[in-house]
Amino acid sequence: MSATLPPAGPGGATVAAPEPADDSRWHVCHTRPRCEKKFSALLTAEHFEHYLPLIASVRRYGGQTKRFTKPLFPGYVFARIGRDRRSRVYQQDLLARVITIADEPKFLRQLADVKLIVASGLELSLHPLIHRGSRVRVVSGPLRGLEGIVDDPANPKGIILAVDVLQQGLHVRMPLADLQVLP
Repeated sequence: MSATLPPAGPGGATVAAPEPADDSRWHVCHTRPRCEKKFSALLTAEHFEHYLPLIASVRRYGGQTKRFTKPLFPGYVFARIGRDRRSRVYQQDLLARVITIADEPKFLRQLADVKLIVASGLELSLHPLIHRGSRVRVVSGPLRGLEGIVDDPANPKGIILAVDVLQQGLHVRMPLADLQVLP
C-alpha cells in the first residue's frame, strides 16, 4: 500500500515519482545551509518523490522591495527514498544527514496538514514546541539572557526563574515569543 501526499499548491514543491517500490520510506533530509532548493531540484532530476514547503517572503533593501520564496523549515526537505536508491541521495554534497521517520502514517498526516496550511496563503511562522518544564532563555526585552523553566505553555503565564540557594522560584509573566528553548 502506498501512502501519497495531496498535490502541492502554491508555495510548495512536490514531485510525484512512478509508483515506489515497497521498501521506500519517507525521510527528513537535513541539507547544508541554504541548499534546500538545490537539493529539491536534484531530487526532481533524480525522480524522487519529495516535498519542500516554501513560503513567500518580502525584504526591503534601501528603496527596493524584493519578493522571494524561502523554505518553511530551513535546512529540511522531505523525501521518499527506496533502499535500492538510498546511496544516490547520500552521495550529494548538499546533504548533511538523513533522518529516518519512525511513525510514517503520523508523519504523512502532519505533512498533509503542513501542505494545507502552506497552500492556504495565510501568514505563518515557526515556533518551537515548548513543554511544561522546558528550560528556556529570554531572547528579548529587559530580561534578555535570563534562563528559566516554562510554567505551562497551554496557558502561558510566563517562566519560573530559580533561586536555588533559597529553594524558591520567581514567576515572571513573559510572552512565549521572547523565549528560546535550550537543549
